Amino acid sequence: MNTVSYPHPVLPVANQHSNLPELEPLTRTQILVAMGSTAVILLVIAKLWLQLGRVDLLTVTWEGIAIAKGLGLGLGVTLASSLVYQVWGAYRQSADYYLALVLKPLTLTDLVWLGLLPGLSEELLFRGVMLSALGLTPIAVVISSLCFGVLHLSGRQQWPYAIWATVIGLLFGLSAIVTGNLLIPVIAHVSTNWLSGYMWKRHQLLEEGR
Repeated sequence: MNTVSYPHPVLPVANQHSNLPELEPLTRTQILVAMGSTAVILLVIAKLWLQLGRVDLLTVTWEGIAIAKGLGLGLGVTLASSLVYQVWGAYRQSADYYLALVLKPLTLTDLVWLGLLPGLSEELLFRGVMLSALGLTPIAVVISSLCFGVLHLSGRQQWPYAIWATVIGLLFGLSAIVTGNLLIPVIAHVSTNWLSGYMWKRHQLLEEGR
C-alpha cells in the first residue's frame, strides 16, 4: 500500500464493518518519513523534468484574489467529497480504510506536514510541470489527473479512492489552466488536506474519549 499518499477532502466517520484486509499498523515516525521521502522524490522528478525537458514551470502569482480562489476551491472540493462519502458506499469503505492507516498514528500538529508536503510536491509535479510539458490542454489535464489518481491507488480495493483522487486532479488541473496560476491548486490542495485531516482526527479523539 502506498502509505505516503494523503487524504483528499472527505469528512469520514469510523467504518466498523470493513471487508478490506487488515494491514500491519504503521508508526507515526514511519508515516512522517514516508511522506517526507515521497515529497522529496516528487520534487526531484519535477526538477529533473524542468531541466532535462526544457519545460517552463506554470506561473505562481501571489495575489489576494488567487489565495481566496484557492481557499474557495478547497472548501468546495471538501464539501463535494463529504457528499460522495455519504452516498457512495465503496468510496466510504475505501476512504475509512485509507485514512485510518495514514492518519491514526499522527498528532494534530503533524497535520501541518500532511498538508504542506504532498500539497507542494504533488502540485509542482502534476500541475506545475506535467501540465506545461503536455501543452496546457484539456488532454493534458486528463493525463496528469490519471497519473495523480494512480499515485493514490494503494491496492486493488482502493480503486474508489483513486477514482475520486482523479476527479480532484481534474478540478485542480482545470483551475491551473483557467487562471494560469499554480498558486490556486496548491492552496486548494493544502487546505483540503488540512481540513479533512483535522475533521478525521477530531472524530477519532471524540471516539476515544467516550
